[in-house]
Amino acid sequence: MDLRVLRYFLAVAREENMTRAAQILHVTQPTLSRQLKALEEELGKTLFIRHAFRIELTEEGQLLRRRAEDLVDMADKIANEFSAMDDITGGDLYFGLAESYQIRFLAQEIKRFKRKYPNLQYHITSGGTEQVIERLDKGLLDFAVIVETPDYKKYNVLEFPETDKWGAIVPKDHPLASKETVCVDDLIGLPLFVSEQSWNADIPRWAGTKMKDLKAEGFFQLSYNGAIFAGEGLGVLLTLDHLINTGSESDLAFIPFDPPLENKMYLVWKKYQVFSPIAEKFLEEIRNYICPL
Repeated sequence: MDLRVLRYFLAVAREENMTRAAQILHVTQPTLSRQLKALEEELGKTLFIRHAFRIELTEEGQLLRRRAEDLVDMADKIANEFSAMDDITGGDLYFGLAESYQIRFLAQEIKRFKRKYPNLQYHITSGGTEQVIERLDKGLLDFAVIVETPDYKKYNVLEFPETDKWGAIVPKDHPLASKETVCVDDLIGLPLFVSEQSWNADIPRWAGTKMKDLKAEGFFQLSYNGAIFAGEGLGVLLTLDHLINTGSESDLAFIPFDPPLENKMYLVWKKYQVFSPIAEKFLEEIRNYICPL
């Protein structure tokens, strides 16, 4: 399977139009059509449903799109690593980041590192712990930053110096906003917003046997989106502190959990991973920054 043809396929899948994709790829439309037809014949599957003015992926086409994106990303990562092997002033770094205010430690280190290595190019993917770990396992990332306890058998780990504290986000005129802390009983019967991952992993640690009495109104991967719904009075957002602006100029309030619920944050990478020169340099420096001797 030709990597170039996979890039053609992804362009058509993204544009949903053969003509626009051909223009972007700088190939003729008949050439592009022939290449994609040959790809369908090679796989023995129909990848597109061709409508009058747009192209739609079949179920098989959607599967290939996910696989092709991973393959193309990996190929680009390999090419960048090899091209940077003799460039001691730069190279490419790939990070997957879960949400946390402690990301600032990573941002600060990248800022310092980029001053030292001005040709550094860094690539950020954001998502939940499961999402970024999946990309790390596939070799698409150098490092992942997660807020769940990592598998120490699979990963090398650096622990960030602080912890993330859980609480509830509500409008400042909400009855909960006058409380100093929120306990499980305060949330029973209220519609709750939270990430699905945290609903399954973090909130049960706090709620214990009363977890069955809590109601998830909706799941939000991004706390910002959940805060929009909470701000409209549709429910209570359960999230980490510092992710949402709840200052004096905001209409929202953050009330910490009682008893406290905290998450640690970790920088992880695969055991026995062979790094590019720039990744090795970055790891050495962030070790000293996060865990100084």
